[in-house]
Amino acid sequence: MSSIKVDDKFGAHEIAHAAALEDAPKPEYVGELVSISYDDIEGSEDSRIATYLFEATLPAYVGWRWAVTVAKVDESSSPTICDVVLFPGEESLLAPEWIAYKDRLLPGDVGPGDIVPTSADDERLVPGFAVMPEDEELDLAQLFEFGLGRARVLSITGRDLAAQRWYAGDRGPNNPISQQAPKPCNSCGFFIPIAGSLRSTFGVCANILSPDDARVVSVDHGCGAHSEALVITD
Repeated sequence: MSSIKVDDKFGAHEIAHAAALEDAPKPEYVGELVSISYDDIEGSEDSRIATYLFEATLPAYVGWRWAVTVAKVDESSSPTICDVVLFPGEESLLAPEWIAYKDRLLPGDVGPGDIVPTSADDERLVPGFAVMPEDEELDLAQLFEFGLGRARVLSITGRDLAAQRWYAGDRGPNNPISQQAPKPCNSCGFFIPIAGSLRSTFGVCANILSPDDARVVSVDHGCGAHSEALVITD
């Protein structure tokens, strides 16, 4: 176990300080000795490794320490410098935890020229040849996918995730414009049902006056531009 000591049992303060000065960009970036800790050999009171902590006064490393690791082969040997690193203190400013790009991206982040690779094991996709007819309502134009078309197609998981996202979004039924619409989209002449297994739930709006023009909408979505919202004249 490591324990903080106040005495310099190794007598290595000077060489540890010199090592920190050599590693630092400028001498003034190495401050006073903060502490010395010793790693004791299990089952013994002897110590063979010590860590000397010096204040780091680098402008961008507030609260950090220069950690100089010193080793002694035995009680009579001279101390040897093993390593010099910057080490964060208890109140140090640290970089946030790394988050992979695929977990950082949000809708709208991808712009012109941006490339977003899709991992080989993305659960939203399956190889084209692995799609079974019962997974989708395939027509003749779609049968080419079986080994002859796209390398990967939407998996059942990918389809369900998309359906949940679309239905819960702004073009589903649970938003103010839908709730105040005169009729739902599935009764609108501008509603184009999509193909496949999502046909019964989603379609595309084709009304230039609708805020959802050219967008996927749920069958129970709606807006004030419904085709049958006719103006009654005398």
